[in-house]
Formats: sequence, structure tokens, C-alpha cells
Amino acid sequence: MTGSVEQGTSQTHGSTHILHFLVRFPQAMETVWPALATPEGLASWFTPADVLEPRLGGAVTLRDIGAGRITAWDVERVAEYTVEAGGRIRFHLERDGDEGSILRFTHESQGVQGEKESESRWRVRFERLVGVLEAGS
Repeated sequence: MTGSVEQGTSQTHGSTHILHFLVRFPQAMETVWPALATPEGLASWFTPADVLEPRLGGAVTLRDIGAGRITAWDVERVAEYTVEAGGRIRFHLERDGDEGSILRFTHESQGVQGEKESESRWRVRFERLVGVLEAGS
């Protein structure tokens, strides 16, 4: 079984842009989590995390995106990064059957940045993530 990136949905409410994705993985949550919540994992498919303090309220700096805080943290389930220029980036993992997992992704941003971080850009990132995890299996 291979991972899959399902259709993303995008909404705009005033100047707020909200993008959602559902990504399915044949790997367990414990395998996917490090790709979403460690500097090495994020760098392998998304962007380097120059600073990442893995706890609620911890500092985070995502290169080329911005610096901010970890605004939600539930080990092996939820990692949410809120950064100045990049908005709120939320990764929510759930079990999918006996061995797989599902990522429910939300990116909420303001103004022009929301348009820049388009569905197609995130789709490419998630396809890269699926490939990284498959190569590591």
C-alpha cells in the first residue's frame, strides 16, 4: 500500500485563507510523527526548522517561512506552528486501521501569504513526504 494525497480544499473568509488536506499513510502514527515534529523530519520534505522546542509554547523558526510559537502539541498526534509571516500550520495525525495513519492538515494565513501558500505548493510537499516515508519503510 502506498500513501495518498487527497484533494485539498481552500476557503477565503475576508483576508483569511484556510487550506485543508487529507493525507493517508500506510505507516503508523509513530513513524509519521517525526516527519512533522522534528527538525530533521521537517527538513526532509518541507523546510528546515532552525529552532524547534517540542512543547506547547516552545519557540519555532521555519526557514523561509518565519519565527513563532508552538500553539498546540500532543505527542504523536498534534503539532501546530504559528509563525509571524506564515500563519498557523497544523498537523493532526489519527490512526487509520490497524497499521496506517491519516494526516489532517490545516494552514490558516492572512492576506497575500495565503495565496502564495497555494494548494498546489502543499500538494507537492505532501507528495514529497509520502515518498520520504516510503523510502524509509
